[in-house]
Amino acid sequence: MVGGCLAFGLAALLTVGIAFIAVAAVAAVFLLRTGPREAIVGGLAGLALPAFYLAYLNREGPGNVCHTTVDGSTCTDEYAPVPFLAVGTTLFVAGFLIFLMLERRRRGTC
Repeated sequence: MVGGCLAFGLAALLTVGIAFIAVAAVAAVFLLRTGPREAIVGGLAGLALPAFYLAYLNREGPGNVCHTTVDGSTCTDEYAPVPFLAVGTTLFVAGFLIFLMLERRRRGTC
């Protein structure tokens, strides 16, 4: 959640982004003080959330996509969703694997 909040804050920096970044910073400090230090690695996996959301928004792309409405039609340009999906998957898997490696090291079961 912290990573997702930070990523949305960076994406919306010109509007409400500062508030999201502040919430993410406070949550990260809280996690570092109260929980295990490995929990902050979840922030890396949380950064995958906006990438997955962008892949979902561009699911009909790439190119010009038109939809019929009551008043006529609307057309938008969409990007290819595959790069966003690849980045999101990479971030999520990397965060998960780093967490597993740190957890094994902490337990001493390398």
